[in-house]
Amino acid sequence: MTFKTLKHTCSCLADKIRNSTGQPVCPGQIAPLSESCRSGRLKICKITGDRKLCTRMASLGVYPGEEVELLCPENGSQCLLKLQGTTLTLDSNTTRNILVTEA
Repeated sequence: MTFKTLKHTCSCLADKIRNSTGQPVCPGQIAPLSESCRSGRLKICKITGDRKLCTRMASLGVYPGEEVELLCPENGSQCLLKLQGTTLTLDSNTTRNILVTEA
């Protein structure tokens, strides 16, 4: 299987999931995780950045559509995310590339 085939297959699956509900994945205001000012439930809308970052986030279970809990928000620094029973610490570069909205 080539990368082009894999990319097309994944894209088609994402489109099917997105279109099955008939609603956008993230209605409402979308902002980078680094700009979230308060603790609470958030929904991941999109992960931007290079392929390495997206792969790393996928290996940690951070996907668009997932709901996470922001534990310690500090603008522009590291933050703690609670996701599926685990706690992740993310650096400021990573948090700028994760777009979220309130859940």
